[in-house]
Amino acid sequence: MSIIEDIGEIREIYGQPMERTIKKQLPRLEKHSRAFIAMSPFIVMATCDAEGRCDASPKGDAPGFVHVLDDETLLIPDRLGNNRVDSIGNILQHPRVGLIFFVPGIRETLRVNGRAQITVDPALLEPTAVNGKMPRSGILVSADEVYFHCGKALIRSDLWNPEKHVARGAFPSLGIVIAEQIGQVVEPKEAERATEESYAARLY
Repeated sequence: MSIIEDIGEIREIYGQPMERTIKKQLPRLEKHSRAFIAMSPFIVMATCDAEGRCDASPKGDAPGFVHVLDDETLLIPDRLGNNRVDSIGNILQHPRVGLIFFVPGIRETLRVNGRAQITVDPALLEPTAVNGKMPRSGILVSADEVYFHCGKALIRSDLWNPEKHVARGAFPSLGIVIAEQIGQVVEPKEAERATEESYAARLY
């Protein structure tokens, strides 16, 4: 097995990036990145703890759920989830985060890297309320690297092609998967009912 341990070896294989690729990285949000964020209903947020253990967490809501407060600051409302608070716990140990924004139908994505803080300030969180329910906290991200990523990965994956969507019945429901993983005996219909009930009652 051949393992690469030096960036110089990688550069010998890949060469140098084009000048345009370097210049497209901006230190703040501008009109195009703001517009993309306003259209985005889904992001993935990468964090790590003090020991470097990493986590990537999906965040989603109606388009524009991530609020742009100014040219450097984003607010991500933390909606109801599993209460593991993995991302928040990591941020409290190590504030660096990486975000990738997706817009259905658009092949390109937007990447934002920066430093994060956790806020419970009602003045910031109230504008993000849905159905009268305010998130328990929000993640403030101070951006220092902003750049659009080309669409090659989404083109190769054909992600937005509805003809490639997998039929729901091709994979068991989350309730059944977890029950089997933890050795819990449960009727499939009951497991599915519990999952759907959670989706219906605990989105906000």
